[in-house]
Amino acid sequence: MDLFDVYPLMDTTPVKAKDCYVWDDKNNKYLDLYGGHAVISIGHSHPEYVNKITKQLSKIGFYSNSIQNPLQKELASKLGEMCGLTEYKLFLCNSGAEANENALKLASFHTKKDRILTFNKAFHGRTSVAVAATDNPKIQSKINTHNVTFINLNDSEAVEKELEKGDVCAVIIEGVQGIGGVRIPQKKFLTNLSYLCKKYNSLLILDEIQSGYGRTGSFFAYEDSNIKPDIITVAKGMGNGFPVGAVLISPQFKPAHGMLGTTFGGNYLACAASIAVLDVIKKENLIKNAKEIGDYLINELVKNKKIKEVRGKGLMIGIEMDYPVAELRKKLREDKKIFTGVSSTNIVRVLPPLTLSKEMANYFIESFNSIT
Repeated sequence: MDLFDVYPLMDTTPVKAKDCYVWDDKNNKYLDLYGGHAVISIGHSHPEYVNKITKQLSKIGFYSNSIQNPLQKELASKLGEMCGLTEYKLFLCNSGAEANENALKLASFHTKKDRILTFNKAFHGRTSVAVAATDNPKIQSKINTHNVTFINLNDSEAVEKELEKGDVCAVIIEGVQGIGGVRIPQKKFLTNLSYLCKKYNSLLILDEIQSGYGRTGSFFAYEDSNIKPDIITVAKGMGNGFPVGAVLISPQFKPAHGMLGTTFGGNYLACAASIAVLDVIKKENLIKNAKEIGDYLINELVKNKKIKEVRGKGLMIGIEMDYPVAELRKKLREDKKIFTGVSSTNIVRVLPPLTLSKEMANYFIESFNSIT
């Protein structure tokens, strides 16, 4: 049996990783500034993370959600404390797409409405409702037909025109658009969005799957707009590579047995991984590091006059060029041994572990400048 060929693959085979570095099967050492789509938050193979999962695996790795699992409660408590949303409830699942599916379903349950409002260039996942709310017809099939409306980011007037129709169950928005080009919602727009959702009895869902967990220099990217979303979805950096996702649900929602469910979500190993991530973020002050190193990177990159625009917050950065960046990324990987990501055709996306040091940042800046 062969693999179903749906991924364009780099000619690189990683076999070992530590902190912000990855080694391939030829013993080449790469600086990882992509973290597997912003997944690696506390660095590859962090000893506390490895130890926590290993110890848990030696006890019990899995049982269903029909039993008591104290690790789930520990995770909920530590996450609530870390993000300041202690009054919210936690539903654990396995991925970002699953988190968004459940968030949208919950919104429809609550409002008894079925239309979703989202934004041009949005990406919310590849499954049924999540992919319908994603602005990419190429990955939508005929079966992914849902009642979704796309409008321009930061256009409050367009939002209100749609909400006043009265049939929108939820507005879903990324804390920072990732695949859409590292585009940041304006603070005033988010504040107004929250107000309009309340005014027209719709719910606000913040998709913090890529932008959350300290990546933007605050625990969640939306925080500086001083709002409290009705629902927040998280995944990627939550498990540092272990498959885990979650929905943070405000107190207005009343749970009922069977309303949501999952087989693997919130299992012992996922909880152990997620608890280790929160412990390390707190102990090593990684949110502060993400802001400081991110600010430094952005301030240095804007000095390169060959760059069209640098956008980002913390360690979520998009570097837009006037030309397709495929060859540039290839040179970074092959000549400078640096992994980077891409967003659309002309944007290099930088999403390193939150442990990135100034020395590593300088190596990237020098390498990027020398190639461009």
